[in-house]
Amino acid sequence: MKKSQSKTSKLIPLLPACLLMTGCATQVRSISHSEYDVPASRRDADRTVVSDPAFEYRGELSEFDVLGISRGEITSEAEIQRALDTAQPVRLHPGSSILLIQSGAPFPDGPMVTELSKGFSVVPFSGIPAMRKPGPGGLQTGSSDPETYARSLRLTAARGGNDVILCYWGMLESTSERLPTKTVSWVPLVHWVVPDEKEHMRIRLKLALIDVRSGHWSILSPKPFEDTRVTTGPRRGAVDQKQVERLKKLAYEAGVAELLRRNS
Repeated sequence: MKKSQSKTSKLIPLLPACLLMTGCATQVRSISHSEYDVPASRRDADRTVVSDPAFEYRGELSEFDVLGISRGEITSEAEIQRALDTAQPVRLHPGSSILLIQSGAPFPDGPMVTELSKGFSVVPFSGIPAMRKPGPGGLQTGSSDPETYARSLRLTAARGGNDVILCYWGMLESTSERLPTKTVSWVPLVHWVVPDEKEHMRIRLKLALIDVRSGHWSILSPKPFEDTRVTTGPRRGAVDQKQVERLKKLAYEAGVAELLRRNS
């Protein structure tokens, strides 16, 4: 007992010095690729095995493709005027059938499907982008012909009896703030572990609603949600994923509510 107390007493003077040793690390990730970033020293041991390459994350769908917007195309004032004259709001009706796409994911997240299913018929659809041949900047995920891609998407929805297409994108921004106790987090001080990091996380969501019949569309983004948790090393990954799931649920609920407010 005396030996244990002696070791602890030698460590206590280190605490004031630790107060000066703080730092932070930032990370941005897609909601479709939101797994916890395992430290390099543990990556091989903790690596998740993907059984089918078809389900691997391969980037995000381009908004230009989904909406059928050609970048760099010469546009006349007359075309702009015609678009203004024919523009119509996209409307959702009770029981509408929605082709639901989560950018970057083989199928949409369950909480989003659940939230939309309360008032609509939901048909999940893949959001994995097609890969184009390598160019000067490497592999490209955008279509070479956005208008054709958008029409193909609308035709797919029409054949399935869907009234609208809903595609959504999400971004998670996180900052890990190292607390002053970082360097002693693994030192047993009277049988407890000192929390050593504070995780700040924010989620941003963007939704594009497209009318299958006309091709008219609208985009909205609900307010971002934030969360802060204090963590310790052994449970950092589990806490991170709980934080991600909580923020996703809040964002999905807010996104659907905003969708109904604007388009119903």
